[in-house]
Amino acid sequence: MNTRKFIVITGTIMLFMSCATNPFTGKQTLALVPNSQILPMAFQQYNQFLGENKVLKGTTDAEMVTRVGQKIAKASERWLNANGYQGYLKDYKWEYNLVEDKTVNAWCMPGGKIVVYTGILPIAKNETGVAAIMGHEVAHALANHGQQRMSAGQIQQVAGAATAIAVSGKDSKTQQIVGTAFGLGSQFGVMLPFSRSHETEADRIGLQLMAIAGYNPDEAAELWKRMKANSGGQAPAEFMSTHPSNDTRIANLTAWSPSAKAEARKFGVTTFK
Repeated sequence: MNTRKFIVITGTIMLFMSCATNPFTGKQTLALVPNSQILPMAFQQYNQFLGENKVLKGTTDAEMVTRVGQKIAKASERWLNANGYQGYLKDYKWEYNLVEDKTVNAWCMPGGKIVVYTGILPIAKNETGVAAIMGHEVAHALANHGQQRMSAGQIQQVAGAATAIAVSGKDSKTQQIVGTAFGLGSQFGVMLPFSRSHETEADRIGLQLMAIAGYNPDEAAELWKRMKANSGGQAPAEFMSTHPSNDTRIANLTAWSPSAKAEARKFGVTTFK
């Protein structure tokens, strides 16, 4: 068997043997790298980050971040248990930290390790705005988006190697053209849309979680209106970005808010903060 065939067959086997069903989307998702490898690495990196940055403790804002995070995590547990996924969170180690940094950002590592930067709080404006942010970040962890990105990266590497081998007998100019075409095609045609789809999934899942936690999902669209205003309209074209455009997110969140409230009502939540 030649090298090219070996790589193609190996890649096909990797795809076939490494799919998992996501409970929140019902979709088959990539899982080439097991959580048994990802989570310990994520926890270590998270602790290293905390040790290298100023973590705020005991302040009103820090306590709010923890309170909101706990409510969102509890909402996710209620949803999972109600839908037959008891034990899904057994390896998660929830942690919520507010870090002093002017960057307008928040993130969640695999396994539930969350950081909110102080720079995003003025745009969040209130606790419900923070809940919209936290719901989105928690959703990334629950949907195993980190695992999927790592898996997609591995497939991209295998495909790149197969492409290089396929043109290895061609002249250097042809190899360069094909290599460039593969790089651009895989980035703009696969990896970036893949990332945008994750952001859209996290927006939708997060909206449901914040509603189940008792926060008004209507605020999520308002948050993104403020995010858009803060950016001053400076953003790359959507097809060149890892994230959907602000306008796309605002439209989606507005359209999904009624269904998020309906989902919350299944859990007895009829009024929202």
